Amino acid sequence: MLNKKHLVTCTLCTFILTGCGGSSSDNSNDNMPLPSFSLSVSDAPVDDLTEVVICFNQIELKSSGGDAVFTIGNESGMIATNDLCLDNDGSVIPNTVGIDLKQYTGSDSIALIEGISIAAGDYTQLRLLMSDGSYGTDAQTNEKITISVPSNELKLDAFTATLGGTVDFTLEFDLNKAMTNPVGQAGYFLKPRGVRLVNNNEAGHIEGTVSETLLLNNQCTPLSDSSVNVASVYMYDGSNVAIDTLEDNGGDENKSLPYTSTAVTFDSEQTSYNFEIGFIKAGDYTIAVSCDIEDDPEIDEEINFITSQNVTVLAGSSPVQVNF
Repeated sequence: MLNKKHLVTCTLCTFILTGCGGSSSDNSNDNMPLPSFSLSVSDAPVDDLTEVVICFNQIELKSSGGDAVFTIGNESGMIATNDLCLDNDGSVIPNTVGIDLKQYTGSDSIALIEGISIAAGDYTQLRLLMSDGSYGTDAQTNEKITISVPSNELKLDAFTATLGGTVDFTLEFDLNKAMTNPVGQAGYFLKPRGVRLVNNNEAGHIEGTVSETLLLNNQCTPLSDSSVNVASVYMYDGSNVAIDTLEDNGGDENKSLPYTSTAVTFDSEQTSYNFEIGFIKAGDYTIAVSCDIEDDPEIDEEINFITSQNVTVLAGSSPVQVNF
């Protein structure tokens, strides 16, 4: 089932590592402060799991001038280790922190690194190294199910850090795209296709509602249970994207694939049907509503959209309000 809450917003926040870790180049100007680096994590969880615990071990910044490597628990300013990540013998895996992505939704985030400075220069890649021990908890049986990450690492985009500047990213885990549960194979797989690196200085957020009248008129089934999805919202790059070209997360790559997607759920306090999407690159988008709530990212499924509208996301502002 599709449920697009921001799963972890692991915020690798402002890395200002002075005197520890590696550096990509020599600082030739002692009068300018080193760049500040921040990284966060955010996402949307899958519905059949009550927990999605991902185990982080290292952050690596690749550069031709020398790599910078930061290990969980070894550097001042990094998040502390915890005991959520266990090996096959049940022992705690050292230098790891397990974060339940489902605890962080919308624009919320948790800092992996804070106050660590890095050398100025061009970084060819940001890599997040994962340890073993990631798992999900089945909503029906409470059973823990293994989550595997290919090669135990996520390779992300290049960036440039300038003297006196701030590099502030959020690592957005869009589990609706990334999380798969292959038939005949044990456990879930977390694939990098659903993970994107968002520059927080160029990003905004959306909060929205869907009217009960619209849901009823289109044979959606409004519910009073806030834990159950009522409908889905999909977001596409660009304005005025034709509704008959919109695809699902596993759709035809020659058509309009979603930038992201999320669930519409009932808010009992506000008696409204709400959705939220965080850490979106500023720009123009088409956003569409569907009564369909199932979307396997491995399968091209038919999604019926009932309406759409344009939205412009602004960087650094209050969340954009979208109402259907």
